Amino acid sequence: MSIISKIFGDQNKKTINSLVPIITEINKLEPEFEHFSIEELKSKTSDLKKELLADKSLDDILPEAFALVREAAKRTLHQRHYDAQLMGGIILHRGKIAEMHTGEGKTLVATLPAYLNALTGKGVHIVTVNDYLSRRDVAWMGQIYNILGLTVACINHEASYVYDTTHISKEDDDVRDETGSFKVVHEFLRPVTRREAYEADITYGTNNEYGFDYLRDNMAYDILNIAQAQGHNYAIVDEVDSILIDESRTPLIISAPDTDSNKLYDTFSKIVPRLAENEDYNIDEKLRTATITEEGIEKVEKILGIGNIYNEGGTRYVHHLEQALRAHTLYKRDKDYVVKDGEVIIVDEFTGRMMPGRRWSEGLHQAIEAKEGVAVQKESRTLATITFQNYFRLYGKLAGMTGTAQTSAEEFHKVYKLDVVTIPTHRPLARKDHPDRIYKTETGKLKAVAKEIKERYLTGQPVLVGTVSITKNEILSHYLNNEGVPHKVLNAKNHEQEGEIIAQAGKLGRITVATNMAGRGVDIILGGNPSNKEEARQVTELGGLHVIGTERHEARRIDNQLRGRAGRQGDPGSSQFFVSTQDEVIRIFGGDRLQNLMERLGVAEEEAIENSFISRAIEQAQSKIEGHNFDMRNHVLEYDDVMNRHRTAIYHLRREILELENVKEKIIIYINKVVDDMIGLHLANANAGDGIKFGIRGTDVKELADNLNTMVTGSSDVHTKLAELAEANDYGNFNKFIFDFIDKSYEQREHELGNETMRNLEKALMLRVIDELWVDHLESMEHLRDSVRLRAYGQRDPLIEYKIEGQKMFIELQNSIGVQIANLIFKVSLIQYPSHTKAIEGRYEQKSNISDNMADQASSRDNETIKKDEHDMGRNDPCWCGSGKKYKKCHGK
Repeated sequence: MSIISKIFGDQNKKTINSLVPIITEINKLEPEFEHFSIEELKSKTSDLKKELLADKSLDDILPEAFALVREAAKRTLHQRHYDAQLMGGIILHRGKIAEMHTGEGKTLVATLPAYLNALTGKGVHIVTVNDYLSRRDVAWMGQIYNILGLTVACINHEASYVYDTTHISKEDDDVRDETGSFKVVHEFLRPVTRREAYEADITYGTNNEYGFDYLRDNMAYDILNIAQAQGHNYAIVDEVDSILIDESRTPLIISAPDTDSNKLYDTFSKIVPRLAENEDYNIDEKLRTATITEEGIEKVEKILGIGNIYNEGGTRYVHHLEQALRAHTLYKRDKDYVVKDGEVIIVDEFTGRMMPGRRWSEGLHQAIEAKEGVAVQKESRTLATITFQNYFRLYGKLAGMTGTAQTSAEEFHKVYKLDVVTIPTHRPLARKDHPDRIYKTETGKLKAVAKEIKERYLTGQPVLVGTVSITKNEILSHYLNNEGVPHKVLNAKNHEQEGEIIAQAGKLGRITVATNMAGRGVDIILGGNPSNKEEARQVTELGGLHVIGTERHEARRIDNQLRGRAGRQGDPGSSQFFVSTQDEVIRIFGGDRLQNLMERLGVAEEEAIENSFISRAIEQAQSKIEGHNFDMRNHVLEYDDVMNRHRTAIYHLRREILELENVKEKIIIYINKVVDDMIGLHLANANAGDGIKFGIRGTDVKELADNLNTMVTGSSDVHTKLAELAEANDYGNFNKFIFDFIDKSYEQREHELGNETMRNLEKALMLRVIDELWVDHLESMEHLRDSVRLRAYGQRDPLIEYKIEGQKMFIELQNSIGVQIANLIFKVSLIQYPSHTKAIEGRYEQKSNISDNMADQASSRDNETIKKDEHDMGRNDPCWCGSGKKYKKCHGK
């Protein structure tokens, strides 16, 4: 890369240098804008909007817009955007990723492009990593937007808010301060509907909420229930590496309960512990798979007392066996999940946070529930799903910011067409990153970590320790207790206090033990408070915050993120990783050989070594895992790209139906197509010029007439008339009679129901048919994806097979939609009743072709329009039309 840089120059440096003239132009406006009144600042927003309407571009007005935001920030937050932040803002506006070190003020940076792009009136979405940060940022940055005359809102899991200075402040139930009192962060946040939050100029929210709202919008039965009505104009993703890469293996799912749980989960959960590894089953930790052997199958058959598991239990038994095996061998309590209040709760492998409500799919969660002896919940059926990759690619312009993006620059460009630009720090980075300390055993490593922490604690230097799991978190806490070191523990079990604990990690003498990613988006200030100058000085003299990593993560970005907690804004700081040959990343990729080498060298348990060969081996192991994870994400995306074409077409059709006041013409098109195909089937070789010949396919006129009467409740006269026209070889009138018959039947149906009811019926029926068949299609495509994998054994590419077969299935879906609508429109009626059916929202994770990770969130739709076959009504029942007459005396007459 250095040779390439010498020949072509450093592209990043060129990009940064090209921004200097724009920064100069913004800075020139500062003296003028400083004399503006609040009213003049707000008025300037109106002027800029008018300039856009007068054919100026966003780039044309960028200097003025950025200068306005900086002035507003100075007036409200008493913070001034410095030049590096202006650079970050320009990069974000251009639809790129701005890599900015921790503490460089990314939250403030986002206000620049957010304000500029919001001037178009098309909406701006800012994506945060959790609900707390979205509320905090709206209450904090909302001051800037407010005095500039723009509206800002946030969407949370349970509620939505808009920034309103007239609204009374409210305590935040999620965050407590040092005394245990609630911390007020809801100031000026007024509750609003979800749609109102999206109608604001700028909307903050998490990636999950945006994604689920998109799926819910495409299940709506009323255009007014669509939240994201403005569409997807521009999004800024905070911690873009975490959201667009780490979490992109886990597609969003909305599902509904399908079948009741049965005893098979408990049965196979009791069988698995009786099986032996490397005899009855094999484990592949790299691929994270568990495979049953033939010997294992035979043993299970004996335990169950059956002859052949495939014949007697079918794939169902094998599926339950495999999931029970995975639950017992690959998923560990207090690492992958915790058991709390009789419920299995997933722990996010990247953030270490609990994910209440989310569930693994395909029966894995139920298998783990059976393993832990808690109540086994119901399985679910997918109603809607999308990957984060395909959701965020909906945006006309996408941008992101993070402290660690360059290591994944290739994936960002390949998947999202996003380029990464590294922004220079405001002040030089003063953090010292020490070489890794390598230990022979994990016990020796943890003892050394505890000893190191105690030594620094005695000097008063604050230490932040990152662990990879809850279990390791609590083990280290035990070691520190033995050393008599007071400390704060932060993991998924007490994540509610996350922001506050991390924010105070820079206090004098503070020791904080947290899962690696905890507190992203929260600045660690030396001394714990900007006003505590004396304590900040003491901490600075001690070397600033010291960060310790107790294990290397599978992704180097995660390690870099942990290091980045120290050394913000030019502060002093230091970091060091402690690793052992028994750590998971090292153990999987040759840890045994390394441990044998250290034993031959006579290295003691608590003795550390620093070796460049070992350090390179660790980096190579991380690189292999990162490549494997990229392949998995790409694998999910390749298959979802096929589904995305189907999803886009179906969602476009649904939206078109919702937006149309009258869908009668669409219904008629479907009916005419079905009837035309029906005629063509029976009269395959007939045409107007040659006369008519019947019975070519062994069918006759009576069968055609019967089919028409099945579709439309008609009359026996249909057969008689068609027979006469056929006898006369009058093809033109034969065809005309059929379509006239259909038209008259439709007019009669419309007359019986009334125009308004008929219009409602048409729309409700079309939406319901599309939804029901779409759910079936999702299920069929999932089965297809499972089945095409076997075709690899026949030297055929499973993905190509999936695309070919999937396209055929989608054409069948489109045809089925038309046929069902044409057949049902003459038979169904409308009734209104409140539906209490609950949907489940969630995510699953694709790992080596096995789905994981679903979430569970209840939601219901009231006054849902459903269809009912008239023939289901009793003759003496009150008529559905509300006339008060019995059905037999009214529409059943």
